[in-house]
Parts: sequence; structure tokens; C-alpha cells
Amino acid sequence: MATEGKSPINMNSMSSSLQRTGQWVFSQDIPTDVVVEVGEANFSLHKFMLVAKSNYIRKLIIESKDSDVTRIDLSDMPGGPEIFEKAAKFCYGVNFEITVQNVAALHCAAEFLQMTDKYCDNNLAGRTQDFLSQVALSSLSGAIVVLKSCEILLPISRDLGIVRRCVDVVAAKACNEAMFPCRTPPNWWTEELCILDVGFFADVVASMKQRGVKPSSLASAIITYTEKSLRDLVRDHSGRGVKFSDTGDNDSDERSQQRDLVESIVSLLPSDKGLFPINFLCSLLRCSVFLDTSLTCKNELEKRISVVLEHVSVDDLLIPSFTYDGERLLDLDSVRRIISSFVEKEKNVGVFNGGDFNRGLCSVTLQRVAKTVDSYLAEIATYGELTISKFNAIANLVPKSARKSDDDLYRAIDIFLKAHPNLDEIEREKVCSSMDPLKLSYDARLHASQNKRLPVNIVLHALYYDQLKLRSGVEEHEERAVVVNLPEALKTRSQLQADTTLAKENEALRSELMKMKMYVSDMQKNKNGAGASSSNSTSLVSNNKKSKHTFFSSVSKKLGKLNPFRHGSKDTSNLDEDLAGVDITKPRRRRFSIS
Repeated sequence: MATEGKSPINMNSMSSSLQRTGQWVFSQDIPTDVVVEVGEANFSLHKFMLVAKSNYIRKLIIESKDSDVTRIDLSDMPGGPEIFEKAAKFCYGVNFEITVQNVAALHCAAEFLQMTDKYCDNNLAGRTQDFLSQVALSSLSGAIVVLKSCEILLPISRDLGIVRRCVDVVAAKACNEAMFPCRTPPNWWTEELCILDVGFFADVVASMKQRGVKPSSLASAIITYTEKSLRDLVRDHSGRGVKFSDTGDNDSDERSQQRDLVESIVSLLPSDKGLFPINFLCSLLRCSVFLDTSLTCKNELEKRISVVLEHVSVDDLLIPSFTYDGERLLDLDSVRRIISSFVEKEKNVGVFNGGDFNRGLCSVTLQRVAKTVDSYLAEIATYGELTISKFNAIANLVPKSARKSDDDLYRAIDIFLKAHPNLDEIEREKVCSSMDPLKLSYDARLHASQNKRLPVNIVLHALYYDQLKLRSGVEEHEERAVVVNLPEALKTRSQLQADTTLAKENEALRSELMKMKMYVSDMQKNKNGAGASSSNSTSLVSNNKKSKHTFFSSVSKKLGKLNPFRHGSKDTSNLDEDLAGVDITKPRRRRFSIS
């Protein structure tokens, strides 16, 4: 019967099942003559009952140097004390139940103890073998449970062929269910596989591939398994989930297991395009970044996402960009590599099909991605960690010809400038460098012309383009529907670059002219208030007026030469000749003024 160990530790660790061993030891008249140690549990039993069924114990007793063996150590026993108890019951002829949960362990124990039919008829190994064939492996659910129980029995369960046998049965029945569902929902079998360890799951997937199952069925199984196994990491597709754990704790056992799990799942993904939803791939990439998986794993996910990037949404693209607390940017480099890979692929396809990016010939797919990238930039523009260089790096990945309109990009730039108010003029110009003001819609140009956050040259571009449209006679409502073609835009841009410096000089001269007008106005007021002054004073003012008249004439002539809008504006060279009849404190607004 089972006895208490000599140490208190052994006594405290004995399970209730072991304490009941004395109930089935058949005779109290014959004293026990051997103690079997299994882990921390001790069993007081009879040698002749054990030797009758176990060839392994018989060999231990015969080969022992001690003529009277009183203690046998079976610490390596598969299944531990609980399974040995059932094996001992079998030796004593006591009935017990074999189930799908314990049959694998019992079979391993029987093989370990050499309780085979070769040694004794109707032995334990034969009984467990029959149960496996007739009961446990007759259904998909039973086979999966047996396979699951083999996880703690490695490597003996694999050496005995139980794992291979279970994998083959599971794969065959899963393929049959995938092709000819007999239950609802049709993918119920994918839920059943989720209890398996990733190693056994990989074995099942590989076996199903060899049997020719459809890749879509494999993809369904992998998606279900991933979402169950990494529930806390992939359930939130928005990128703003609950904070999972400290990202700095890279060496914890849990993180290490999850890292291995993600890498194993990625290695199982079929190569067929379009099998996996892009939000699933992006979620896996976020897990990969968060768990710091291998570079090979990350690159594989980025490659797969880039292949189907035309189906991406802004929320999907945000997934790898946020930590699990949703508070800060994490890895924009992944997003940049994904977009770059997609654009490179589109360029190669375009060259193969006779297209030319430089001539503005872009596919509809690339135009759709360009719009998504601009919306993505608008979403991340408010984050303080986003630098100008990173912002422009992503914006410039998409060819300019892929954007029919830069309205979405302008919106992203405006949000960035609003979120970073301390940028100087040069930095704001760098932010705007990725945008073409000539490709803004009428409403966007109207907004830009009044936007104080934009640098001066962008405002001038917007205003000057409107002036060109007015000169060409294009009506406002027609202009909104016009798409700026590239040759006209290039020609206009070249002219703008030549006129920008001239426009700034013109603005400076006009400012000086207004100051001088105010000075003359003050002089006239002083003259009217001093009617009783001497003729010498009057003569002095007259001389000054002549001097100013000469100066104004010179300045106005220069201004007329510098003014790029001189053909459509009023000539100011003779402004002072009619000064008395005009209220110069409120100068007349000119048609092309940018004040």
C-alpha cells in the first residue's frame, strides 16, 4: 500500500489519489516488500504483483547488486505518480477508466514499464493501443485531445509514434471537414485546433498542405489560432488597445513564449496573395514590433502587407504605428518600408507595361494608396515625436504624379503646422516642400491664401496661380473641375520661382511708398494749420515738395519695372500730381494686391 515518505515534504506532496492506494492493495496478510518512488510520492507494493506484469521492474530486481531490493526509483516515469498509480492498479487487477485525456500517458507508461503483450498477454500496452484505435482516434475532437495530452509526454510520445499518428488523423479529418462540412458553423474544426501547442499545430498544418487542402482553409485555421493564442495582442485592430505590459520587459518568460509563437505563426503563412485580411497582417506586425521578433519575421510581414496595400485603410496603417496604450508613435520605419516596397513594385509594373512615372502615368491602385498615405499623415501629424524629416520621408515616398490633387496632403501639413507652432519660417518651408501649391483645388487655395501658419512663398504661389487663372478667362466654377496637367504646372512653377524674389522686393518698395505718403499727408496738415507763417517757410515746404515729387517719381518708375503684375495694375508714377484730390490715408485697393 502507499506509505508516507520519510520526510515531511513527501507526506505533504502526496495527492489524495495516492493516499487511497491502500484501498486496492488486495491483501493485508502479506506485507509489502518494496517501496516504489515516483517523484515525491512513495508506493508500498508487492514485488511479485509488479513483476508479473512489468518486465522493466523484473529486470531492475534481477540485475540489482542488492540481493533484497526494497526500494525502486521510477522518477523518470511518464505521467508521474498519477499514471503510475493506474499502472499499479492494472498489476493488481483493479479496474480503472481509460479516457482520451489519459490514454496517451498510460500507453507511454506501459511502454516505459515494458507492460506489453510480448511479456504478458492482455497487458496494459495492448489495452491502450486498442483504445486509441477504436475510441480516441475515431473522431477529430478525440484525436485533438490525445494530441494535446502528448505535449507533456515529449519526447517519448513522439518516439512511440503517438504524435505522428494523432497528427495524421487530425489532418485527415480536418481536411474532410474543410471540404465537406458536417456541422455548423462550417469552420468549427478551426476552433478545435486552437487548444494545441504551436508546434503540434504546425505539424497539423504541414500535414494538411501535403493532403492538398485549399490555402483558404489553412488561412482560416491560422487566423483563428492566432486570434485565440494572442488574444490580448491582436484583438484590437484600431491600434489603441489596452496597455498590455511594459515594453522594456523583453526577457520575461511570457514575452519570450509569445515571441516564439508569433515567429512560428508567420512561418506558417501560405504564400498565396490575398488570403489574409490586411488588418490581420497589420496586427501581426504590431505584435512583431512589440515583442521584438526577428528581422526575418518583420520583413516577411512587411512584404505581405505591401503586396495588398491598395486595400489598406488608415486604421490598418495606424496599427504598427502605436504602442498598446495608444499614446505615442512606436515604429514609423515599418510603415515607410511597406509604402516604399509597394511603390517600387508599382514602378516595375509600370515600366513593364510601358508606363512612365515621370510623365504622370500612374495606376489607379497607386493613386488610391497615395490618398490613404495623405490621410495617414493627417492622423499622425499631431504627435510630438513626429519630426519634419520623418513626415517628409513618408510624404515623398509617393510620386507627385500619383496625386491628382494635393488637398489631402495640404490638410496633413496644416495639422502638422498647427501641432508644432514653434517652427520658424525655414522649417515651415521644409514641411511644405512635399506639397505642390499648383495642385490645390480652388477651396484649398482660398484657405491657403488666408492661412497664417503657411510660409509666405506658399501663399504667394496660391495667389499667383489664381491671378493666372483669372487672366486666362477661366470661370471660378469651371476652375474647380479642372485637373492641372503636369506640363502647365511645370511651366507655371518655373515662372513663379523667377518671380518670387521680385515680388518680395516689390512688397518692400510698396511699404516704403506708403510710409512716404503718410509723411506727405502730415506735411499738408501742418501747412493748413500754419497759414500765418512767413513766405520763407512756405518756400521751404515748396522746395521739399518738389524734392519729394522727384523722389516719388523715381521710386514709382522703379516699382513699375519690378512689379510682375504691372500690366494689370494701376501706374503709380504720377500719383503725387493728383494727390490733393485723393484721400491718401486710405489708399485705393488694387486688383492684384497681396496685402
